[in-house]
Amino acid sequence: MDLPNSTDDPLAQPTRARIFALLVELGEAARTDDLATRLDLHPNGVRLHLERLREAGLVERRQERGGRGRPGDRWTVAPGAQPAGRPPSAYANLAIWLARAMPAGPTRLREVERTGREIGRELAPKENDDPVEGLRQSLAALGFQPSMKVKTDGSLTCRLENCPYRDSARENADVVCTLHRGITAGVLEKLDPKAKLTGFEPHDPDRAGCLIEVSR
Repeated sequence: MDLPNSTDDPLAQPTRARIFALLVELGEAARTDDLATRLDLHPNGVRLHLERLREAGLVERRQERGGRGRPGDRWTVAPGAQPAGRPPSAYANLAIWLARAMPAGPTRLREVERTGREIGRELAPKENDDPVEGLRQSLAALGFQPSMKVKTDGSLTCRLENCPYRDSARENADVVCTLHRGITAGVLEKLDPKAKLTGFEPHDPDRAGCLIEVSR
């Protein structure tokens, strides 16, 4: 489940967002103490945040009696949880599952790159007189943190300091990186028909540093 970012949402508070995200990741009921241990937080503070999330309809609490002492609280994501008042989405998980399910044969990879080019043309800035700046804006908007270096002959090298698709790339780097190469080529085609993607060097998604070479 992807968490929205809204100042009116209880999840706008960072600790509550972490707790809720952990419950989503676990996918099952968890004790207060277990959540606190995983997040390196004090159980009393975690309990207060969970109560706030319960009041907002984001989590449910049930009590389990196990031997002596007070019943223990166990928490789960509420079935009707709507972060920020909207139905939940799970784009990150969906991307991982699709990457896992898609075979990386030569024919399929050509189709993936062709689709990426179409997407890239759609994503390219509509009004931009500077193709280099347009490419930078597109890659930055996608979360790649691009670092651009333009050479004297007009060609450029772009180093991507972050991989926003790293979780999906771990599942199927061939498909994910081929899609990204197609997207980059499509953006270039729209920004500058004379530009050519001459190099696309994927790196470890957790370390990032992928290199893009463009001739103009």
